[in-house]
Amino acid sequence: MSRLAVRDLLAEALAGVLQRPARSALTSLGTVLGVGAFVAVLGLTATASAQIDDRFDMLSATEVVVEDIAREQNEFVDLAFPADADARVGRLNGVEDAGVYWTVEPGQGDTVHSAPVARAASGRAVQVVAASAGALRAADPTLSQGRTFDSWHDRNRQRVAVIGAGTAAQLGITSLETEPAVFIGDEAFTVIGIVDDVRRKADLLLSVVVPRTVAEDVWGAPKGTAEMLVSTRVGAAAQVADEAAVALDPAHPEYFKATPPPDPKTLRSHVAGDLDTLFLLLAGICLVIGAVGIANTTLVAVLERTQEIGLRRALGARGRHITGQFLTESVVLGTLGGLVGTSLGALTVLGVALVRDWTPVLHPAVAAGAPAIGLGTGLLAGLYPAWRASRIQPVEALRR
Repeated sequence: MSRLAVRDLLAEALAGVLQRPARSALTSLGTVLGVGAFVAVLGLTATASAQIDDRFDMLSATEVVVEDIAREQNEFVDLAFPADADARVGRLNGVEDAGVYWTVEPGQGDTVHSAPVARAASGRAVQVVAASAGALRAADPTLSQGRTFDSWHDRNRQRVAVIGAGTAAQLGITSLETEPAVFIGDEAFTVIGIVDDVRRKADLLLSVVVPRTVAEDVWGAPKGTAEMLVSTRVGAAAQVADEAAVALDPAHPEYFKATPPPDPKTLRSHVAGDLDTLFLLLAGICLVIGAVGIANTTLVAVLERTQEIGLRRALGARGRHITGQFLTESVVLGTLGGLVGTSLGALTVLGVALVRDWTPVLHPAVAAGAPAIGLGTGLLAGLYPAWRASRIQPVEALRR
């Protein structure tokens, strides 16, 4: 009975692959791309998720917003935040800074301008924000010039303003040495600071911020919704959100709605899910292309080597031996493509992490299992060509 040892089978398969190395390399390219994309996607997703956790801890996990919803409960209450709201919430354990703010609605036709005359021509539709000193501190601004106002300005109702860099550019204010002023309608405010960047509440960069007490004197209670921005230490945000309403008004905590930061696990899973769905689809397409390439090349090899197959059959090779030979060749191509693709995918994850200054994350199971995907792709791709080769009759093959 004719027998074919596994060692001989592998030797024949490697000889067939190495006989035409350029074609074999191009044939396995689809598998390389597919497996490489698979490894890179899972690695980059895990790496990005880790970065989301870090950034969430540094910023989002330390921010609480308290909204004034008193008008929904009592239409006669214009502003539920007490005058000492900053101090009340500031006494809670874990709070770093807290302050009230709202968007001011000046009189109709009142615009922001940098000159006391011709305001209709030079005025800009700039957002005006009333804020306490604590709200500015909680926003954590970076100033290019000057300073922010503090509790002294609040208590003494000083007509000062802090403007964002974008607003300063619009109004033509480049320096604070001359103590420039901005006019909101007919009301003048001395600019004491220009904000270049903020960690929280980015719309302040395009706003004019004035003390809360002055805004109440000039324009009255807020016509829209007032809010409180609270910055906390890491890990304290959820507790502060639970306690803020009672601290602000023990008699009517229902006047406030505190929003804690979102769950980082939910955020991470959503991001990872979106990335996985998109890029794994791409990896799947690459693997299908690779499988088709291997199948096509193996089938062409069968046609080119018909006489070789006939000679082997004439010398005693069975149909299963021919099947095993060509199937092993396609598996070798797929496995080699899987190994190269795994290496390229891992290098991609490492390269992106180095460029972005991230910590690369790649699960060992992904790196270990990815070559098996290439092996499986080669196995599936070689089934039909191997079966086709086993059906060739020796006499017909030798006549060609």
